[in-house]
Amino acid sequence: MAEHSQFQLLRERRFAPFFWTQFLGAGNDNVYKNALVIFVAFQAVSLSALSSNDLVNIAAAVFIAPFMLFSATAGQLADKYEKSRLIRFIKLFEIAIMVVGAIGFYRRDLVLLFLALGLMGVHSTIFGPVKYAILPQTLRSDELVGGNGLIEMGTFVAILLGEIVGGLVIAIKPDGPLYAGGTAIAIAIAGYVVCRGIPKAASVAPDLRINWNPLTETWRNLRFAHGNRVVWLSMLGISWFWFYGATYLTQFANFTRDVLGGDEHVATMMLAIFSVGIGVGSLLCERLSGHKVEVGLVPFGSIGLSVFAVDLYFASRGLAPNSLTGVDGFLRVGAHWHIVADVVLLGMFGGFYIVPLYALIQERSDAAFRSRIIAANNILNALFMVASAGIALGLLKAGCTIPQLFLATGLMNAVVALYIFSLVPEFLMRFLAWLLVHSIYRVHKEGLDRIPETGGCVIVCNHVSFVDAIVIAACVRRPIRFVMDHRIFHIPLLNFIFRTMRAIPIAPAKEDPAMKERAFEEAAKALEAGEIVGIFPEGRLTETGDLNIFRPGLQRILEHAPAPVVPMALRGLWGSFFSRSHQGKAMRRWRGMFSRIALVAGTPFSPELATPEALQKSVLGLRGDWR
Repeated sequence: MAEHSQFQLLRERRFAPFFWTQFLGAGNDNVYKNALVIFVAFQAVSLSALSSNDLVNIAAAVFIAPFMLFSATAGQLADKYEKSRLIRFIKLFEIAIMVVGAIGFYRRDLVLLFLALGLMGVHSTIFGPVKYAILPQTLRSDELVGGNGLIEMGTFVAILLGEIVGGLVIAIKPDGPLYAGGTAIAIAIAGYVVCRGIPKAASVAPDLRINWNPLTETWRNLRFAHGNRVVWLSMLGISWFWFYGATYLTQFANFTRDVLGGDEHVATMMLAIFSVGIGVGSLLCERLSGHKVEVGLVPFGSIGLSVFAVDLYFASRGLAPNSLTGVDGFLRVGAHWHIVADVVLLGMFGGFYIVPLYALIQERSDAAFRSRIIAANNILNALFMVASAGIALGLLKAGCTIPQLFLATGLMNAVVALYIFSLVPEFLMRFLAWLLVHSIYRVHKEGLDRIPETGGCVIVCNHVSFVDAIVIAACVRRPIRFVMDHRIFHIPLLNFIFRTMRAIPIAPAKEDPAMKERAFEEAAKALEAGEIVGIFPEGRLTETGDLNIFRPGLQRILEHAPAPVVPMALRGLWGSFFSRSHQGKAMRRWRGMFSRIALVAGTPFSPELATPEALQKSVLGLRGDWR
């Protein structure tokens, strides 16, 4: 299927009305929240005995608490009812909430303001499962990353605009709070109008009986999600990101005022550039991942989240503002540009981190339970964000500065990332494979849609270099169990990748007949389990660039586990650093690095027609003269 830009979805009715509905909803959340936070940080000190730090962190907890209480119910509603109708009810609820918030701003009443904030949390709780469960119903699998990237980009651009609008209107003297309330009502009404264009998305569990007990249903959702290990650990990864992000977003107003010496407009700018960074990173995910769910971007994102958090701490040291300044004055200070760059890059790497995890949950969740799994994810997110508010409040009370809080969060991120990647080494393996083929080589892919989406199959390919398996694994969507020479399997560093890929080492019969038999048995079991098995029928690396004779071992595997066989050819790797092009030895010259290569798949063979001669002829034809 021809690839097209993800932006094409914005012209299609199956996606566009929903996109703009969630865009307006996310924007309105942040018009109200940012107006409230800035109102509390700069104007509300006289309305409460609590400090602005206390009120800002309490506001974060008030907004998040409903996610813990009502996410389980929201997941059931999203699975039971038709989603476009449910969205219309949610948007009407948003209008009512904004009326309460506007009254709170008009009366300068913190109780009403915090009540509306909590109700907005309820609104977002109900909308969350619908937001992510509707995408797999309306998008193809190859559109999921692009669709999620657009949703994340739209969400954070909406956050950006919401923060700007909320910050600007609340700063208008003397009627800023009144303007903030009126703006929120207007956006809520616009969201309802747009949502009426969302096409129907059928119920996936119409006979579901709603369990209204939030405690028992929450426990059941979490237990169900825990049953899928990769999905569960992806949920933990997403929840950690929201712990990390909530820490930064909540503290930016006070960080700007107390550390950078910026006024309300500078605080809005800092929030905005963080959102721009996440939006850019989210959009880049589709291009970097090649229209597929690429979990290799997750470690890449987490590395950036730690590196730039540490750098932000060092960039913030030694700043001693004497008075508050606006955006012009702020940007005249050279040291502030370093901080701006760190904040943008934190957001960008956050986008690399979060988009593949959301797409992975959508792709690997059972469709009938998808909304409830997303609800379970929202519950975990809420727990982590409430924990973020509590820990931040405790550390600040204990005398920790905001830059030190950012540093601690960045260091914790490194520890959490290492823990998650040790539990799911697939993430790290995919990162190393992705890094190889996107930094050392430029790969052209052709015909890979001929590989079955599900079920067992065998791929056979010419064997040109020590990194053939990694290149193929980085390009093919599904995990592959490679059968490879035990000497290549045990190469230092590459061995970690091959073990993580669950590669199957094999030896010639004259060298280790028992290992050869085990390899055949394990490959057959993998096919019976519905996995992809990768084989290099030549049995060894080429020393001339030409194909060696294909050996008949594949037929023994197919006798025990018949499966389609997809011929593939690698082009352009001969002469590269990892091939034996230099007097039969590899890794002797830095030749062929950063070059363009290709991976081409041909028409699948049925098991009975997959003879060594037929496969060799097909692979040779696919490779052509480009070795």
